[in-house]
Amino acid sequence: MFPRINQAIAAATITLAATFAVAPACAQAPASAPGAEAPVVAAPAPTPLQATTTKETINNPYDIKALWGQGDFVAKGTLMILVIMSLGSWYILITKLWESIKIGSEAKAARKGFFKHASLGDASKTLKDGSAFRFIAETGIEANEHHEGALTEHIDRNTWVTMSVQRAVDDVQSRLQDGLAFLATVGSTAPFVGLFGTVWGIYNALTQIAIEGQASIDKVAGPVGESLIMTAMGLAVAVPAVLGYNWLVRRNKVTMEAVRSFSADLHGVLMGARANSVR
Repeated sequence: MFPRINQAIAAATITLAATFAVAPACAQAPASAPGAEAPVVAAPAPTPLQATTTKETINNPYDIKALWGQGDFVAKGTLMILVIMSLGSWYILITKLWESIKIGSEAKAARKGFFKHASLGDASKTLKDGSAFRFIAETGIEANEHHEGALTEHIDRNTWVTMSVQRAVDDVQSRLQDGLAFLATVGSTAPFVGLFGTVWGIYNALTQIAIEGQASIDKVAGPVGESLIMTAMGLAVAVPAVLGYNWLVRRNKVTMEAVRSFSADLHGVLMGARANSVR
């Protein structure tokens, strides 16, 4: 019996010794050997939300919208004057261009077929109703047919018809020149209106510096930006007005040459028809 007990004690002793021998080896296993590289840990992949870059929208506090919102009544009034000048200039430019093109086409039609008819009455009816050339033709015909009365008997028929036709030509020229005075006024005064806005903006900047007691850029940028916008707008309004004025003056000169040529031919036909009727 004792031998079996001794054998059991010996087996337990061997098992316990083996357990204590294996434990330190297991504890030292994760340690890296000297000179060995550390394991590389992979970084987590970026999520779609992190990969997407967001763009910030920065509002400009010194644009035209801010000028209208932050400006006083003087700045707003100056801005409105410049807007009215610009709208009026473009309206006159477009309408006068259309009128000049229309009179040019009427002049071509009058040269082609007016003097080919048997009578001036029939010829005048072929012209477009309300046109400048029909107005001149009807005025000359009426003056040639109605030269009577105590007040006109001392004026010869040639002078009477000449005066009537010339008066009609002057009316056409006056109609063509309508609006040119406004363009000339805008072209000469718009830069000074913008300059007034500039001076007022600089005055506001200096006043704000004096009140705040410091000349920081955020205190000065607003009023100075307003003044620069006013200057730019004044030039933007004046330049098209000046160019349009010069262009319309040149185009009206060419148009009036055609009108005067037609009136001279009409006057000659009227005098010739009257001479033939007298004979």
